[in-house]
Amino acid sequence: MAILVPGGAGYIGSHTVYELIEAGRDVVVIDNLQTGYRDSVHPMAKFYQADIRDEDALDNIFRNESIEAVIHFAASIQVAESMSDPLKYYDNNLYGTMVLLRSMLKNGVNTIVFSSSAATYGETGEVPIKEDSPANPESCYGETKLAMERLMHWCAGAYGLKYAALRYFNACGAHPSGAIGESHVPETHLIPLILQVANGQRPHISIYGDDYETPDGTCIRDYIHVTDLAQAHILAVDYLLGGGKNDVFNLGNGVGFSVKEVIDCARKVTGHEIPEVIAPRRPGDPARLVASSDKAVRTLNWKPKYDDLEMIISTAWNWHRSNPNGFAR
Repeated sequence: MAILVPGGAGYIGSHTVYELIEAGRDVVVIDNLQTGYRDSVHPMAKFYQADIRDEDALDNIFRNESIEAVIHFAASIQVAESMSDPLKYYDNNLYGTMVLLRSMLKNGVNTIVFSSSAATYGETGEVPIKEDSPANPESCYGETKLAMERLMHWCAGAYGLKYAALRYFNACGAHPSGAIGESHVPETHLIPLILQVANGQRPHISIYGDDYETPDGTCIRDYIHVTDLAQAHILAVDYLLGGGKNDVFNLGNGVGFSVKEVIDCARKVTGHEIPEVIAPRRPGDPARLVASSDKAVRTLNWKPKYDDLEMIISTAWNWHRSNPNGFAR
């Protein structure tokens, strides 16, 4: 029996595929390669180039492959873009998930682990954020992720769907082997943008707002290594297949670092100056997002290994230094 990974050519999806393969699991990947890369898919995974909104393509995969569960990563993820083009996000994220669930259930597959986001919370004012904290998204991206969770909730009651929604915070880092890493076009994530400065690909790193109510005025985030995220998805699949109940889990390290602190750490790791420039705030950016992951640790027996910011940035730098242009299309 295999695990189907929609979005398995993307950043977190590809790392999860690597961890599944290394654990001896059979993996089938579906990705439209709109933002993912064929070269990032593990060579031992079976690959289909298709869109999750193509129900015929999904039905074909479920008919021809022996799928026991789905780990779902296929979604648009840029906060700023979601504010300027909300229709794209409802179409790709919510409608795409609806089509995926319909095809799953039609073909007798009822177990799914879903890549959700801390963006579902918005600005809670709570540190750390727990799973029962109020969910008030401040971006269309966060709103679609929350809607995807609610869709699964109602499908569970109506059709017996088994699901786990993993709300993770700032994914970062790269595979320890250096085989794969983070490659987005355009790049919007803080650590790879900082490392592009160290690589000589941009003149400075922009800090979007230094007047937040935080110790140094810049946004605080909880950074979690992509391999630790991948392991959590695998643990959640096994939890559901073993009879675990439908649930929502935060994934983070429980420690927040400001933008300026991340830049300073990158300077230490890379040995580069990394100039910084203050820019206006971006819409939809909360001041603080820090996770309580006690529930995932307790219920899934999840134990992050890469919980040190310097270690996280070092794995990312290892990838970006060797692959300054990411994956070629």
